[in-house]
Amino acid sequence: MNSGGGSAFRRRVERAAELRSIRTSGSTVHENDQLSAAEEELRQKRAKMDDAAKAEYLIRDAMAQGKFDNLKYAGKPIPGLGEVYDPDWWVKGLLQRENITGLGPTAILLRTEDAGLDARLDAQFSEQQVRDILADFNARVIDARRQLQGGPPVITKTRDVDAEVARWRERRAAEAAAAVPPAPAPKPSWWRRLWARA
Repeated sequence: MNSGGGSAFRRRVERAAELRSIRTSGSTVHENDQLSAAEEELRQKRAKMDDAAKAEYLIRDAMAQGKFDNLKYAGKPIPGLGEVYDPDWWVKGLLQRENITGLGPTAILLRTEDAGLDARLDAQFSEQQVRDILADFNARVIDARRQLQGGPPVITKTRDVDAEVARWRERRAAEAAAAVPPAPAPKPSWWRRLWARA
């Protein structure tokens, strides 16, 4: 479709819109006839135009309006192109896009939680909170070992609560020692104190 044909088509569409607005505002019989003829001509033109020409016209129109400017992947390779086909690609994409966590086989979730458990314990303020978290973790590990639901085997070990509490205390003490308060300012000499009184 050449650009001349597209502009003529656009002029006809605009003329049909003008005539339609005239009809609704109260028009004469002659104007109604013009409008009907223009609408019929437009219908015939649309029927003759093949799908490829319609698509090309719409693409060129969108390009002229700037709708394709500043696209997300402009000038970059298409992600996932050339990789092996994965039937669950849409699920993985959804999980990554929406940052959804906590889904998956229990064995993997427990391994992930085990890897970050020390940091979670270090964020607690009391020994009782640490013990509660460890008791809950151990109970879920034991429960996952008992249930044979398929998937990867549960290889995560339970944690000794007393040993973990002792390690938690050591880490807290090391953190407190690392955060030594600044040394106090030296006491002014006797003559400065005497001068300040005067």
